[in-house]
Amino acid sequence: MNQIISLNAALIATVVSAAIIFATRAFPFVLFSKKEPPAILKFIERYIPPMVMAVLLIYCFKDVGFGAKPFGIPELVGLGVTVGLHLWRNNSMISIFGGTAVYMVLMRFLPGILG
Repeated sequence: MNQIISLNAALIATVVSAAIIFATRAFPFVLFSKKEPPAILKFIERYIPPMVMAVLLIYCFKDVGFGAKPFGIPELVGLGVTVGLHLWRNNSMISIFGGTAVYMVLMRFLPGILG
């Protein structure tokens, strides 16, 4: 069953969602503006991003078939380009888009080249 909401209900939902998101983003800055954050937050700030990247890397490579054509070449080259671009430019957007573009081009043309 399709249910259509009114424009007013959609606007109210949008404003409430925006306010909640703003409040959750501003909360840490308001809370810790006058005092030093606890040690656990410093730990999380330092170590969680690399751990998340490691989990994402494992997730992305878990189903790659290194034993069959194209032998994981697009994935490995895409990873290398992403890392190289990030080390060179230190810009996440350039790294992600560049590595993704190289991966997609290789996935499109490499199987035809390898036969």
